[in-house]
Amino acid sequence: MVQETHSKIDPWAASHRPWSLPKLPWVMKQTWNDLLFAHYPVEYSVLRKLVPDRLPLDDYNGTYWVGLVPFHMSGIRLRGLPAIPGTDKFPELNVRTYVTLNGKPGVYFFSLDAAHWLAVQLAKKLYHLPYVYADMSAKIDGSEIDYSSTRQSDNTVQLKCSYRPISEAFYAEQGTFDAWMSERYCLYTLDKKGQPLRCDILHQPWQLQKAEAEFSQNTLLAKQGIQVENEQPVLHFSKKIDVRIWPLIDAK
Repeated sequence: MVQETHSKIDPWAASHRPWSLPKLPWVMKQTWNDLLFAHYPVEYSVLRKLVPDRLPLDDYNGTYWVGLVPFHMSGIRLRGLPAIPGTDKFPELNVRTYVTLNGKPGVYFFSLDAAHWLAVQLAKKLYHLPYVYADMSAKIDGSEIDYSSTRQSDNTVQLKCSYRPISEAFYAEQGTFDAWMSERYCLYTLDKKGQPLRCDILHQPWQLQKAEAEFSQNTLLAKQGIQVENEQPVLHFSKKIDVRIWPLIDAK
């Protein structure tokens, strides 16, 4: 059972975040659904070649990790505006690792495949993120999710998998790998001059579940030069989380 201590929290309270939110209004709201976190250990030397030097790599007990995260978004809207039909929900697939800058742990994205062309263009322009347009589907049958993604620009970059939760929901205990990989409240990217930028996000602590998955096709890591140490990932599932997103700011 999910811990009762979290059940009555204001959904937009920010006291659990390790640092204060920017003194700016949030700009976008989203809901992330049916997420699989598939984590693979990776050598430091492999990651260091792929992540900008300005971003210090983060490890958990001396091991570095890359996460593959398929999910589907809904309820996407800009602040003060209603959801626009046809643009408010679509699948997304992230390949990410973990960095900490100035004491603020966050996420660095190698790629973000999305099934909405306009969203890809806007995210690339406004957030300097490596979004890529892909043909994608997320079919839900009870607790089973069949997920498929094929990149438009290169149809050899694919993910085809089925996954499902296999435990009751829980909140990660502080200090565990579960908390280390999930409780991160910003992403990092670079501007055109190579300076670090930070995008803060707000959501409640993740409700996680243990998961199992079968991958019939997965070329996203190898195609980006990411050589993993173990082909068997550590798997987690999360059913749903509501997110608010802030503008990019200087990460110094």
